[in-house]
Amino acid sequence: MKVSNDSDVILVTHALGSCIGLAVYDPVVKVGGLLHYMLPESRINPKKAKENPFMFADTGIPLLFKTCYRYGAIKQRMIVKVAGGAQIMDEKGQFNIGQRNYAALRKIFWKNGVLIQAEDVGGFVNRTMELDIETGEVRLKLPGQNIKKL
Repeated sequence: MKVSNDSDVILVTHALGSCIGLAVYDPVVKVGGLLHYMLPESRINPKKAKENPFMFADTGIPLLFKTCYRYGAIKQRMIVKVAGGAQIMDEKGQFNIGQRNYAALRKIFWKNGVLIQAEDVGGFVNRTMELDIETGEVRLKLPGQNIKKL
């Protein structure tokens, strides 16, 4: 997870397969953050969750928002965009980690009244996600495709 209010910074996360990339941005104070989490629930491995809370949706998402608030962001102004949640190396959907990661995010957002402005989730592709702190623009790179705005 990274959060910044430096307008020269572009936050990037690579290799979003079944993982979820979550970009949040407050356009008034120009604070943004990017989280790349791997699993839906920290109870799967409490030791790892303690060492790296950003690895899990239920511990990483609240920390992302709280860190942005420390920089002056306000929840009601925040723009939320989501990417990832693919079925990489699980084409038969045996584990459905991507879907479970996305469902965990939706559940947390529903409980907290957070709306998603844009998303690009599912499928069978890896994604790279960028958040431009100056503009709040979120861009996605997919293999064999042009960069697209989210």
